This record gives sequence, C-alpha cells and structure tokens, in this order.
Amino acid sequence: MILYDPRTKWDTENSCGDSFDGYVVFFLVCMVICVFGMVGNGIVLCFLGFQMKRNPFTVYILNLSVADCSMLLVYFLFILGFLNTSIICYGLYSFLPFFRKCIHTVPFLCHFFVLSSLGLLTAISTERSVSVIFPIWYRCHRPKHLSGIVSGVLWASVGSFMVSIYICSRLGQRYGTVSAIVGIFYSVILSLLMLISNVSMVIRLRCGSQRRSLGKLYVAVVLNVIFFFAFGMPFSIKAFHDLLYDGFLVVENVTGVLALLNSSINPVIYFLVGSCRQCRFQGSIKVALRRVFEEKVRSKEENPVPEGIPMERTAQGPAGQGRPELCSPLQ
Repeated sequence: MILYDPRTKWDTENSCGDSFDGYVVFFLVCMVICVFGMVGNGIVLCFLGFQMKRNPFTVYILNLSVADCSMLLVYFLFILGFLNTSIICYGLYSFLPFFRKCIHTVPFLCHFFVLSSLGLLTAISTERSVSVIFPIWYRCHRPKHLSGIVSGVLWASVGSFMVSIYICSRLGQRYGTVSAIVGIFYSVILSLLMLISNVSMVIRLRCGSQRRSLGKLYVAVVLNVIFFFAFGMPFSIKAFHDLLYDGFLVVENVTGVLALLNSSINPVIYFLVGSCRQCRFQGSIKVALRRVFEEKVRSKEENPVPEGIPMERTAQGPAGQGRPELCSPLQ
C-alpha cells in the first residue's frame, strides 16, 4: 500500500470513511513509533541543548536529533490528518482541502530529513576519523566553529536540492529523472565517504601498532551509521527509483516504516551504549547520555600526549629562535 501517490486520485476523490479501513492498525503502529521516537529525540535535544557544554561532535548529534524528530513529526501529522479525513471524519469539510494541499509535500519533507541525516552522519564520521588518524593536526588546525558551519551548509544544500526536485517533479518526468540522477550521485558520494571514514577509524583503533578500545561515542556513531544503512537507505533508494522511472516521489509502507525506525533508534542507541557497563545495563537516562556525550575530546585513545600536558608547536620568534606555541584543546 502506498501512503501517498500522485498517480492515484484518492487524495482528491476520497470521501469520508470509504477506504483504507484495513490499515487503521498499521497507521496506529506508525503513530506509536513516531511518538516513541519524538520523545527519545526530545530528551536528547533537551540534554544536549541545555544540560551540557557542547563539543564539536555533540553539535552534529544535536542537528541529527532535530532532523530525526522533524521527520517523525511530519509523518505523525500526515497519519493524523489521514485518519481525521478518511476514518474519523471529524472536521472533514474544514480540514480536507488543507490536507489535500499539504499532502503533496509530505514525501519531499520526509526525504529532506533523511538526506539531512545522511549528510550529518557523514560529517560526524569524517571528523571523528580525522580526529583519530591525525589527532595533533586536528587539535591545532581545526576551525573553532567548523561543526556549526558544516551543519548549516548541509541543511542549506539539502533544502535547495529538495526544492529543486519538488519543482522539477511538477514540470515533468524528464526533469524528475535528472533530479534523481543528481540525488543518487550525492547520496552515493556521502555514503562512500561515511563508510570509508568509519572503516578507517575502526582499523586505526583496533589494528594499529597500539590497539585501543573504542570509546562510547565511537560505538554510538558506528551503530548510528549501521542502522542508517539498514533502515534509512532503503527509503532513499526507493524514492530515487520512483523519481528516475516515474518522475514522482512517493512514500510506501515498508520503506516508510523503516525510515521511522531509523529516526527513532538513535536515542535508544545512546542510552544502551551509555548505560552498558561490564555487560550490564545500569544507570538513568541522564547518566547514560552523559557517559556518551561528555567523553573528553582529548582522551587517551585519541591523544598520544598525556592528559594535562599541553601540546606544543614551534613558531619562529623575532630573533629566529623557536618558541613554543600552545595548541589549545577543542571546546
């Protein structure tokens, strides 16, 4: 069953309670997933936004939670509107025209947030990999506000791309095909970069001359990437397939539910990783999140210099003699 397809006419000809009655249970399950995911992402947003000092990686996590929560909210409102107009019939005549108009944007909004999650996960993975492979260079040369700049660029680029897809899909199948090709190229590049970054990071930590254990934040990021490939990527593949061959962007039940699970699973990952100690789960949600996100950026597994000893780089003084210049730790 397709939740929305512009090739059909149910969104313009559907009357009160005449169809889709057999899918009420399915929609209710989707709503439960949405509510569960929004609560989880809301807790993460409150914790990262108000209860701890941000570091370069929590800025990405904060934006990722915003994308996931927004995806779930859009889907929740869509299902609520559908049940309202097709099953419950409450406020049908006043709400139905608005619902018919907005329903066309639902697939594009969902795909926008999925692509944004892909970009943010790629940014997290890439920067995390660089911090492991080149720790001293990373601390001395990384721009202070790089995380915020990269997140803003990702939001703007994906938003511009989805607006162009929306416009092209209205112009005809030819333009939708071109948009699909560009989107596939964009997704493949980000996916490969994300995959290579995580593999190189794990190899560097586990297979180097000095084997080091993965920190909790490393584990959480790797699990986020794995679940995105399992749950989020099918949604993008199906969306680009529809654009490529039909010129439309649709939301189907299987890939849609997988996308909902992808947006809901990250808070669970943070809690399980943060609360797991000696193969036993213990601690409150706040304590678990603190263990994951308050890992010191300068840690033994990243930094060859002992904690508390500032790293130095040599700069030429006025007389040509070398003088120490401190590389301040990242905030």
